[in-house]
Amino acid sequence: MLSVNVARARANPDPRALSPVTGIDKQPVDDAVLVRVPGHTQHDASGLIGDTIGNPKLHGGPDQAVYAYAREDLDNWEAQLGVTLDNGMFGENLTTVGVDLTQTRIGERWRIGSGTLLLEVTAPRTPCRTFASFLDRPRWIKTFTEGGAPGAYFRVLSPGSVRAGDAISVEHRPDHDVTIGLAFTARMKDPGLAPALLQADALSAELKRFARERVT
Repeated sequence: MLSVNVARARANPDPRALSPVTGIDKQPVDDAVLVRVPGHTQHDASGLIGDTIGNPKLHGGPDQAVYAYAREDLDNWEAQLGVTLDNGMFGENLTTVGVDLTQTRIGERWRIGSGTLLLEVTAPRTPCRTFASFLDRPRWIKTFTEGGAPGAYFRVLSPGSVRAGDAISVEHRPDHDVTIGLAFTARMKDPGLAPALLQADALSAELKRFARERVT
């Protein structure tokens, strides 16, 4: 684990946003952070104690308790965009290194560190206007979608603490082929792929609804 990132509320840069505040601007912290199953309100929607979720109707909650993004993907965006992207700038709680998150399977279970924290992959991140406004890139939703490296959301199966430097151990990898990359493509580009996502029992509730609506 390269860094653990949390945010305090700040003004939402998107004037059309449903919430006037956002927690997208996350900063690395040195201390261990407690991770537990979140609630549904602005004050407890993140899985990380001390983190901020601006709009709990669209972000956070049990199926989006923790968001991870790979440093390697941030580096690729840096080269493409010609800007510096610090850990946490994509709104991720965990900045990983040495893990191909796009090929991670829905339902994969990660043990973080040597303690009790156990996470399960649920869904890819989908870009929003707040993300585009924060980066000051009006076409960012299309650009991010075309990039195909969305990062991964997790639910918390067992609470525990996480800190920078903790090891990631994959304790369970399902035998289906529903990856974060496939789920992102189905959700953002090719809804005809959506029924195949139902092979993954651990899908987020939102993705299950999306896939079931497209079963013919």
